[in-house]
Amino acid sequence: MPVLHPFPTGAAEQLAPLLPQIKTKAIYQRFQCVWLRATLQLSASQIAQALGWKPQSVRQLHSDYARDGAAVLWGKAHSGRRHAHFTAEEEKALLAPFLEQAQAGGVLVIAPVQAAYEKALGRPVHPSVVYRALHRQGWRKIMPRPKHPKSSEEVREAFKKVTRDRSGTNSGTGRLPKPSFTGPPDV
Repeated sequence: MPVLHPFPTGAAEQLAPLLPQIKTKAIYQRFQCVWLRATLQLSASQIAQALGWKPQSVRQLHSDYARDGAAVLWGKAHSGRRHAHFTAEEEKALLAPFLEQAQAGGVLVIAPVQAAYEKALGRPVHPSVVYRALHRQGWRKIMPRPKHPKSSEEVREAFKKVTRDRSGTNSGTGRLPKPSFTGPPDV
């Protein structure tokens, strides 16, 4: 059986005031893991069995606690952009000239933006990476409703009037009036 290395002196007394601050199950289990070792001197396998953990996980947490103290009980923060190509400031600076052009009413073409992004990164990226980066900076793709560039509003209105007249109604719905039913024929 492996020898337990002693915890820092007074570990049990240091852990007691932390108990009311615990809010989640994960933090509570980490607290229990350390507390069981500090107060009852249980082995890693016994603590693992009590918590439903693996013994190596218990040993790792004990090691982290001995090295870093009670801060390991709260765990690591898991938010933010851990896999980002650039920091938020770098990305904003890279895309700023293109976004200024788009704000001035210009059309934003993705190919030059992607080329600048790839040059700054040093490797090729998929266009969706560039679109997501632009979206993070507040850009959105606005497209007008599809219509022919040579179409005329007057011709369109005249066409609407002709189709209403042909339908037999002036309601503008384009529906034909319902036929009236007079009853069965006399036989």
